[in-house]
Amino acid sequence: MNVSIERETLKELITFKLQHLQDLINSILDKWDENNSDDFISKAKRGILENAEMDAITMRQLIADYNKLKKLFHSVSSGETK
Repeated sequence: MNVSIERETLKELITFKLQHLQDLINSILDKWDENNSDDFISKAKRGILENAEMDAITMRQLIADYNKLKKLFHSVSSGETK
């Protein structure tokens, strides 16, 4: 099944989702008083931040989703999609 959507509308939807993901990432970093997602994940993995494992797993997934959407946004912006 194919669905048609205007490029600008698609860009707005992707931008909205990117902002939502960024807000979720920031809320986890704020919760643990961290400024950098890589440092947070590393500290959680090494046990420096006790009980942060689930948030670190969530963070990794949020970052993966963010990167995937960012790539899609760039392809839409450059006209690579239909």
